[in-house]
Amino acid sequence: MWTSGRMSNAKNLLGLGISLYFWGLMDLTTTVLSGSARPLTEGQEDNLSDKLHQRMKRSWVWNQFFVLEEYTGTDPLYVGKLHSDMDRGDGSIKYILSGEGAGIVFTIDDTTGDIHAIQRLDREERSQYTLRAQALDRRTGRPMEPESEFIIKIQDINDNEPKFLDGPYVASVPEMSPVGTSVIQVTATDADDPTYGNSARVVYSILQGQPYFSVDSRTGLIRTALMNMDREAKEYYEVIIQAKDMGGQLGGLAGTTTVNITLSDVNDNPPRFPQKHYQMSVLESAPISSTVGRVVAKDLDEGINAEMKYSLVDGDGLDVFDINTDPNYQVGIITVRKPLSFESKKSYTLKVEGANPHLEMRFLNLGPFRDTTTVHISVEDVDEPPVFEPSFYFVEVPEDVEIGTTIQIISAKDPDVTNNSIRYSIDRSSDPGRFFYVDITSGALMTARPLDREDVSWHNITVLAVELNNPSQVGSVSVTVKVLDVNDNAPEFARFYEAFVCENAKAGQLVQTVSAIDRDDPQEGQHFYYSLAPEAANNPNFTLRDNQDNTAWILTRRSGFRQHEQNTFYLPILISDNGRPVLSSTGTLTVHVCSCDDDGMVMSCNAEAYVLPVSLSRGALIAILACIFVLLVLVLLILSMRRQRKQPYIMDEEENIHENIVRYDDEGGGEEDTEAFDIAAMWNPREAQLVVKNRQDMLPEIESLSRYVPQACVMDNNVHNYVLAKLYEADMDLWAPPFDSLQTYMFEGNGSVAESLSSLQSVTTDSDQSYDYLTDWGPRFKKLAEMYGATDSSGALW
Repeated sequence: MWTSGRMSNAKNLLGLGISLYFWGLMDLTTTVLSGSARPLTEGQEDNLSDKLHQRMKRSWVWNQFFVLEEYTGTDPLYVGKLHSDMDRGDGSIKYILSGEGAGIVFTIDDTTGDIHAIQRLDREERSQYTLRAQALDRRTGRPMEPESEFIIKIQDINDNEPKFLDGPYVASVPEMSPVGTSVIQVTATDADDPTYGNSARVVYSILQGQPYFSVDSRTGLIRTALMNMDREAKEYYEVIIQAKDMGGQLGGLAGTTTVNITLSDVNDNPPRFPQKHYQMSVLESAPISSTVGRVVAKDLDEGINAEMKYSLVDGDGLDVFDINTDPNYQVGIITVRKPLSFESKKSYTLKVEGANPHLEMRFLNLGPFRDTTTVHISVEDVDEPPVFEPSFYFVEVPEDVEIGTTIQIISAKDPDVTNNSIRYSIDRSSDPGRFFYVDITSGALMTARPLDREDVSWHNITVLAVELNNPSQVGSVSVTVKVLDVNDNAPEFARFYEAFVCENAKAGQLVQTVSAIDRDDPQEGQHFYYSLAPEAANNPNFTLRDNQDNTAWILTRRSGFRQHEQNTFYLPILISDNGRPVLSSTGTLTVHVCSCDDDGMVMSCNAEAYVLPVSLSRGALIAILACIFVLLVLVLLILSMRRQRKQPYIMDEEENIHENIVRYDDEGGGEEDTEAFDIAAMWNPREAQLVVKNRQDMLPEIESLSRYVPQACVMDNNVHNYVLAKLYEADMDLWAPPFDSLQTYMFEGNGSVAESLSSLQSVTTDSDQSYDYLTDWGPRFKKLAEMYGATDSSGALW
């Protein structure tokens, strides 16, 4: 068989030459078989398969086919022709095509052997197709030639422009870079065949960005083309690069990309102070590290190249002031280093230097990269608050300290020349529990409530000092109080212990391991001692072994436990600590008797049920009678309390109706409670103290302080301690009414539209005074208006 191909465009001759070249390489040319073309006999057909495995000269004349891509004609594209030398031209030979694209992309005329492409071919999608051809006897369908394989290659045309797959690009280059400094390399990709023609040979050029940058036409490397490019003058550049195929020749396809180039900063600008003189002022009361003012040196650079470091290089306040650099804003912050005093020195002068810490050697000729300025600071006089000496207090106090004990003397003074008197107090937000009290004049810090280390072990309170003549000047000091531990808590079981013992348990068997806890924290550590309580010291059932490691074992003393005899044992255990004094407590271990198997596994801990007698026992009858008796006592007690409430509140022999104030519902205050005081106390307080009248509606648990104070205690110097103790006692009783309060009715205050309603001043007024104005005061005084106001009746009021 031999093949002839025909090109359908101007490249036919070139395709034919390439075909001839491949013919020589593949040595596919074969010799035409002798004899006439005739079908194979049956014997020849049987030997055909054996001959196929032998190297033989075939009757096929073979070569590769070539066809151009992107054919746009309307007729099928002719690819080539298959022909066998056994074909006599009478149509007896049938050509069959199979393989990649057979019947879909390529078709064959089964009579002539002409191959056509029926679809558009794209080399970028597929560059070649491998097919198989066979010649059959049309009449018998038997192969006239062995099946053979051939290739159809797709020839490339320039139908793809270069593309920058990674574009657009972003790059940076330091400013002031030398000419020729590499910036970035761009790469364009052409999908055409690089082995065929110039379709994929790309040439780079720059369309925008000159004269600042250039590009290598072959590699696409972008370089700087202008020296001394200054970022401070222009920072951003947009460069457009073109890639053109066909070696840049006319007719080639081109693609472009954008390269955004930024000039990165270098330290080529020295810092400069815009002001050579700064004037600042500061109060003499300014605390340490407080800010006095700020200075700033300008630097046209950015980032690390614009960083500044400020320092004090000269002046008379080098030991009084300090300067720090703000890393965010690159400003120098002048702060107070030592306490200031207007009376000692009124002004200071400083010389401040600002310098770049990061320098580049090639730009040192542009320096110096530092500058200085002068700062004048004036100290202003203020009325300073009291100052504590020392500035911090640390106090240790045992938790069993008595109320009113002085634990520390707090001292403060006025730093001003006037040296005003000081008054002390505690900031109650720092002592919400009111555990402490400070003497207002001496500054003696005392306990006002019992301390408990297990509740609060540390107290951080703030003591305030106020100038007597200027209360706005307040000084404060922190006082840390550490509450020391004393042995005031007995040890107790760590948890509720409940154990079981088997009926078949033997003597000496471990029942339970117990441990204890103690809220105290002795310095030498905790150690507990265990023993049976005295009432159980001779317990016949169980014994205790102290392990000397703060645990104890409960062991059986005997065997033969029985549920029906006793199913539960309560074992009291005495636990003692090693404190001074020794404290102890008793814990109870509950032990249940259970039925167990031979391996000691519990099966049942409930006692067997027994049939109870139908009749009640004597003990049950006694319990029922006792309950009935208690109910009767409660009923009698309630009846007696109700009868007592109906008695009058004031047990007075002669009721002084003349001095009573009328009660009405709308008015509040002292006048409403007519039984809370005795009017006789206003006549003669000394005589009133001899007669004590008790209210019947409520009985105070804490009476007036004067009743509890013995005569000797009044004369004692430590009266403060007693008052604090009684104050704590009254604060803890939430149900006691304030019987010890002093109620004064002689002066009722200012600002009331009713002025004074007291009858004590009635002797100075006209007895025929008119009370008609009470009707104008509203519903709150309606009752008084009805009683004292004008009336049509001429009868007397009483």
